[in-house]
Amino acid sequence: MVIPVHDVNPVRRTPWVTYALIAANVLVFLFTPGLAGSVAGESSLAQSCHLHAFLQHWAAVPQELIHHRMPRLVPTGDVGIGVQGAGCVVAPPSYDKSPVLSVFTAMFLHGSWLHLLGNMLFLLIFGNNVEDRMGHVGFTLFYVACGYVASYGFAFLNAESADPLIGASGAIAGVLGAYLVLYPRARVWVLVPFLIFLPLRLPAWLVLGFWFVLQAVYSAGEGVSDAGTVAYAAHIVGFLAGMALAWPLKPGTPPPPEPRGLLFGRNARPRRTW
Repeated sequence: MVIPVHDVNPVRRTPWVTYALIAANVLVFLFTPGLAGSVAGESSLAQSCHLHAFLQHWAAVPQELIHHRMPRLVPTGDVGIGVQGAGCVVAPPSYDKSPVLSVFTAMFLHGSWLHLLGNMLFLLIFGNNVEDRMGHVGFTLFYVACGYVASYGFAFLNAESADPLIGASGAIAGVLGAYLVLYPRARVWVLVPFLIFLPLRLPAWLVLGFWFVLQAVYSAGEGVSDAGTVAYAAHIVGFLAGMALAWPLKPGTPPPPEPRGLLFGRNARPRRTW
């Protein structure tokens, strides 16, 4: 897996929507019960019960999206003592939930600091150029549309799943797909783990193409042990949706500048030709 750190592709306007999305995701995470206070994502039973109740209320659940009905019992956030010991109390839901709206709210929920920071890093690096090309309003609609397509695509493939679906990954996957279509030759600085983190400047088509292939492999359950807890299928659907939506903009997109005289982040001496 490569870690992108910067792209050589300047923008013409300030990416206010990208910045606002990052700020909103961070703020929501800080106010998510049982998560922000723990770097490792660990919490007490009471915090865990509160978190499960919070996610059940605000996250997207495939069963609810496909069948348009709430479960009979949901976590209340309280801790109780049963025949098997302490656990989270469940009861009939005391609130009305819109499955369609839950897709939107789920885009701003994350399960850990690592989940949040990874998503925001990709959004910061690749979102600014896509926003620059689409405009602020167009990018906002595009981002939300990719998130919805990714969530419903995953739900159709996992219609009986009752696990909450959270994270901006589907929408951000759409951003990556759009970037690949619009700026395939842009150079991206990445860190490649090879004994040490080796900095390399690679074309966007290679970085994002490799990312997409990994998602496909992981979605098939190959080479990863937590394929059941990460919605890799949503990443694939979001990526393809982003490519499709960005394709009409490709003909009028100016090419990124071709960087010269750079080698592993340092200025290289020009070579004489005589």
